[in-house]
Order: sequence, then C-alpha cells, then structure tokens
Amino acid sequence: MPYETDGNLQHAFGGESMANRRYTFFAEKADKEGYPGVARLFRAVAEAETVHARNHMLVMDAIGNTRENLLAASIGEHQEFTRMYPPFIEKAQEERNARAEKTFDYANSVEKVHHALYEAALQAVKEGKNPEEKTYFVCQVCGNTVTGAAPDKCPICGAGANAFKKVE
Repeated sequence: MPYETDGNLQHAFGGESMANRRYTFFAEKADKEGYPGVARLFRAVAEAETVHARNHMLVMDAIGNTRENLLAASIGEHQEFTRMYPPFIEKAQEERNARAEKTFDYANSVEKVHHALYEAALQAVKEGKNPEEKTYFVCQVCGNTVTGAAPDKCPICGAGANAFKKVE
C-alpha cells in the first residue's frame, strides 16, 4: 500500500506546477496593463514555484535518464489524446461549450504531434543515436509544434506564420 506522503508529493507537485503557469500568465497580463513591478513579482514567485515542483519531483525520484524521460513523456502524451481529451471534447459538445470544445480539440490534436516527436527521439536514443538538434516553432494559438520553419498557415488552427514562436 502506498504511503500517504507519496500522494501528497504528487498533489503538491501538481499544485506548484499549476501555480507556476498561473503566475506566469498573470505576469503577462500585468505587463500588458502597465504594471511591470507586479509582473516581476509574479515571475519571481513563479520561479520559486518551479523550485518547489522540482524538489518534489526529485524526492519522488520522478526524473529518470533521458530514455526513461522520453518514454514517460510519450506515454503521457498518448494518454492525453486517447483517454483524457476525447471525453472532455464530448462533454463540452454535450454542454454546448464551444470555447472549451475548441481548446480541448486544439490540445488533443497537438498531443498527437508531441507524441510523434517524442517517439522519434526515443527511437533514436534506443538505437544509440543522439537525435539531431532542431529548431522548433510553437503556435501560440493552439500549441502545434513543428520543426525547421513555421508553416504559412497552422494546419491545426489556421493561424498564420507570425503566430509561431521560435524555440531553440
């Protein structure tokens, strides 16, 4: 039987991770509204929440070697597009919540892309190869992730090339 502390660590990791993202988004909004000091505060606390989340993961021994991490990431992405998002989309349709349906649908489509990217990297690592370093572009509307160059039009949400953020 697992110990309660194990569950508490997982719960705390989730809470700290969500707080990091929430405060990062709050910082973006504060910047847009002309509150740079508040934005900096949100970013500082978001960074602290990242430290907490990392510490919890380390205690859980939840960071493996690269091969193990790629496998975990691939499994997680697969679970999202096969088991998590489909019922979320169905429920949003049932409740006629078009905004939720759209964001779930975008995420569901993109998780398939992420899964394929992780699977390719995992295969290379299994073969003893070091996967090629690539430049990635992430659509800031739907999260679609592509390599090489941003497409003229996102195949998932239709956003233009200018909606893609370069990640190196």
